Amino acid sequence: MAAAAGAAVAAATAEPDDGPLLPGPPVGRRAVCSRPYFVVLMVFAHLYVINVLGLLLFVHISSDDGGEPEPRKEAQPVNSLLYCLLKVGHKQKLQLVPNKIHVMKTLSLKPLLFEIPNFLSEDECKLIVHLAQLKGLQKSQILPTEDYEEAMEMIDISQMDIFNLLDHNQDGQLQLKEWEISTSLRYKPGYKILGLEEFKQLNIRDFHKYMGSRKVKMSDLVRNSQHTWLYQGEGAHQVMRSIRQRVINLTHLPPEIVEHSEPMQVVRYDQGGHYHAHMDSGPVFPETACSHTKLIANESAPFETSCRYVTVLFYLNNVTGGGETTFPIADNRTYEELSLIQNDVDLRDTRKHCDKGNLRVKPLQGTAVFWYNYLPDGEGWVGDIDEYSLHGGCLVTEGTKWIANNWINVDPNKRRQLQFQEEMARYINSENEDQSEWTVDKSYSNVHVEL
Repeated sequence: MAAAAGAAVAAATAEPDDGPLLPGPPVGRRAVCSRPYFVVLMVFAHLYVINVLGLLLFVHISSDDGGEPEPRKEAQPVNSLLYCLLKVGHKQKLQLVPNKIHVMKTLSLKPLLFEIPNFLSEDECKLIVHLAQLKGLQKSQILPTEDYEEAMEMIDISQMDIFNLLDHNQDGQLQLKEWEISTSLRYKPGYKILGLEEFKQLNIRDFHKYMGSRKVKMSDLVRNSQHTWLYQGEGAHQVMRSIRQRVINLTHLPPEIVEHSEPMQVVRYDQGGHYHAHMDSGPVFPETACSHTKLIANESAPFETSCRYVTVLFYLNNVTGGGETTFPIADNRTYEELSLIQNDVDLRDTRKHCDKGNLRVKPLQGTAVFWYNYLPDGEGWVGDIDEYSLHGGCLVTEGTKWIANNWINVDPNKRRQLQFQEEMARYINSENEDQSEWTVDKSYSNVHVEL
């Protein structure tokens, strides 16, 4: 017994070894969850919640209209040509309106050209014609205006510069064919070739004034027709608004670009009416501005062009004789301006040589054709003019021809186009602006037409 007790005492007084630690006694609950500890914990929790709410409120206020302006949005791509890879003659089904399927046929790849039968109904065609008659038609402009003379005065260009521009083959002489291509004028047989010194003797401005004032026969004009413009925006006839939405669905362009483009142009060609081959838009050089963005950009330029990226043409009636739309050089392997006149055949002359063009589209009521006047730039925007988009209206030999045009305006300068769209959006959203100039056609918005 004594030995056992001694062993127990020795074990109790021995130094602890490095053996495993045993769990200690439980800590009293009051040591951790005392009242002071709970109060401190709740204070910190409330402070945390208040900080989070304050941060959220700060973010909300900072993002409000009174805060810093948002960075400028990037312009949406406009040349996502969904139909580029199709071949001539290919047909594709489209749903442009609910519960109806349209069939689109590829007519050409140079330019990219399509035809959609029954794009408009017979009633819609009649309504457009009636609205145009109510609005009143005027003779189409075909000669230089006073603005042209002002532009000529502003330009600092020498006779040599003009000569070099007209001298296509750069041989130092101005052949008759080169002059005809650039001016659409014909000289009498036997007129000699002009050299630079002879050309310098010509008074170009007086010559154009003479052309603007002289009396010419209607059949000799570049264009012989009448036209008017129909509004398609808010407050316009619901059919006009519906057609614009169809155009948006057809072209896949951003709605704001289509909505801020030109109104619909309606054109009437009587017997003998025609429009020589031309392009709906022109190239944009540093000294050229787009008509629709010129004022917004606040940039001075001596020349301007319409910058019509897309043309959508509607045939509003069946023409008894003639009146086709010709594309003289569609799908040519190459394009040379000099080749437009060969052996006294001028492919631009739609009165005499429409049948010699590469492609002609017959006018059928309700049919729409649309094409691109510019090539893509490879970066999602508008590039150079597509010279193959040259087209014209063949001579109407019998009856009357009615058509309508929707032109989609896009500035090849992306910065100017985006600035224009922003200004237009700001203008439309403003309640204090006088919008009378933009609603001149609203008086016809509720016209009831018996069809």
